[in-house]
Amino acid sequence: MTAQDIQTEIDDLVDEFDFLDDWEQRYRYLIDMGKALPDMPETERTDVNKVKGCVSQVWLVTGKDGDTLTFRADSDAHIVRGLAALLVRLYSGRTGEEILSVDARDVLARIGLSEHLSPQRSNGLASMIGRIRGEAAEI
Repeated sequence: MTAQDIQTEIDDLVDEFDFLDDWEQRYRYLIDMGKALPDMPETERTDVNKVKGCVSQVWLVTGKDGDTLTFRADSDAHIVRGLAALLVRLYSGRTGEEILSVDARDVLARIGLSEHLSPQRSNGLASMIGRIRGEAAEI
């Protein structure tokens, strides 16, 4: 994938959220994104895969294929699972360099999401982003 590909994905996400009229619809869309995530097997819901710093339980599994990372995520909270799905869509299948080139907080601000999250969800989101960026930095 190229930087253009990731920019196109960001623009697509922004357009999808812009299309929705109000925050109730945007939250529903986010929840639907989370529902579309494949279920994570219980065997992967381990402390190693658990994202620290989240009030909700969040698990993130990273796969590596050369310099490309893939992510799978799950959560016990609907909105947090949707946020995880958004991050998976944004970052999965990218190189470490691509991941580190994108500030997810900027993307979420463009969507208008950051100002609508509770402090706990914002902290959990920051923890998920930190974990993904940490994995990317290790490649």
